[in-house]
Amino acid sequence: MNDKRKQLIVSAIQNGTVIDHIPAKSVFQVVRILGLDNTEKQVYFGVNLESKKYGTKGIIKISDHWFASEEINKIALVAPSATLIEIRDYEVTSKSSVQIPEHIEGIVKCFNPNCITNKEDVSTRFTVIRDEHDELKLACHYCEKNTSRDNLMFI
Repeated sequence: MNDKRKQLIVSAIQNGTVIDHIPAKSVFQVVRILGLDNTEKQVYFGVNLESKKYGTKGIIKISDHWFASEEINKIALVAPSATLIEIRDYEVTSKSSVQIPEHIEGIVKCFNPNCITNKEDVSTRFTVIRDEHDELKLACHYCEKNTSRDNLMFI
């Protein structure tokens, strides 16, 4: 048997962002919420890749795109273990873990159909909380209903 290691080589990006350490089950959700399924930019992604830290992971590389704080907040809500790596001229210029914000405004819809944000032109506002099982939830500022991470609907 040949002991040579086989490795899939994915092109390095010259300029852009790599989102690494995404939970494998969340990769397609991240692609959707960031609108990467409708972009003209070059996008590479991998799912169920080996990870020493997490078992499996996903990765997304986007050429010529750097994320605004609103986009980073979206990533943090669905992939809190994600790392953002900015690349310029093939070199890593910054690397940081996403941080779950304390408050979210205007990016997630309240799941309560009777909430004022679903009846009038009022921007959504949530406080990020953790329940007794350490699960992330969003508490609506207006109707005080809690939305679980599984029920998040991005605007």
